[in-house]
Amino acid sequence: MRLLGLDPGLRVTGYGVIDKDGQTLSYVASGVVRTETGELPARIKIIFDGVLEVLEQFRPDAAAIEKVFVNVNPQSTLLLGQARGAAIAALTAAGQPVFEYTALQVKQAVVGNGHADKQQVMHMVKRLLNLPAEPRADSADALACAICHAHGGMGLGGLATATRRRRAGRML
Repeated sequence: MRLLGLDPGLRVTGYGVIDKDGQTLSYVASGVVRTETGELPARIKIIFDGVLEVLEQFRPDAAAIEKVFVNVNPQSTLLLGQARGAAIAALTAAGQPVFEYTALQVKQAVVGNGHADKQQVMHMVKRLLNLPAEPRADSADALACAICHAHGGMGLGGLATATRRRRAGRML
């Protein structure tokens, strides 16, 4: 099974591709889609097109993306949400199954500690995928999303993947 992980950002959207064969994970590729200049609509299009290119090149079976968290700055949260929306729109337009994980779930699955720092995530991604060096932060976060999904969202710490929603007092 080939998995794509995405770490959305308005300036830099990281991607990571891994293969899963049984319990064995293998690194395929990683990189970034850069949108550091230009007006917002043009940047959103770059993210959308960049994700479509990654899908076309690597043909994953599923994609995992990090859920948006609330920043102290509401404007930053809104911009991140728009970048994430562009990535999800590209995935769904291509018919790609999309799975969402919180940063806590991803860190728990990869490091075993939901409050791990970026350096710990980078180090564990390197170890889990047997890489010669630690990947850059955006690529490492994307690879970590893919690893989280590969582990069924359970990972090293046994954190459940499914987020249950309540409506009118009932579990859905």
